[in-house]
Amino acid sequence: MEPPLPGASTREPAIARQQDVQNPAHIDAHEPWMRGLHADTGYLLYRLGLRSGQLFNTFLQESGLRLRHYAVLRFLATSTGALQRELSTSLGYDPSAIVGLVDDLEKLGFVERRPSPDDRRSRIVALTADGRVFLRDTDEAGQRVTNELLGPLDATERESLHALLQRLAEDGRK
Repeated sequence: MEPPLPGASTREPAIARQQDVQNPAHIDAHEPWMRGLHADTGYLLYRLGLRSGQLFNTFLQESGLRLRHYAVLRFLATSTGALQRELSTSLGYDPSAIVGLVDDLEKLGFVERRPSPDDRRSRIVALTADGRVFLRDTDEAGQRVTNELLGPLDATERESLHALLQRLAEDGRK
């Protein structure tokens, strides 16, 4: 490799830096550009969301489900059922994505579609007994994921973080 020309940058190419960003294990938190990103709360929330999703998807992988499936199941566990459009609105998912998610969950026997008493053309999606068992069986694994993600925080900090995130999430529904 030839030495750089006088005045040329000795920094590594942008593509190599981009690969480092995609693989957080190689990120040097002391790089000036990282300190700038870490000063941005929105970016930190984004990174935390990515990490949380990765951890949850890893633990769900054995069942063939992903975090989006899990969210549908968790939502249905709090109700007697919901129209697909209600799922879409409540979870913030595209309506076409909801159809695929419900199809997947129905094939596994975790949800069922029932006729809506108010509209013959609509179907209510409801959690089945097998879906409830699956959620119960995943509770412990879900708690392990949360504990890994929030490991650096003590119990009081975890409660405060949860309360703040809940407040932000509820405000976002307005």
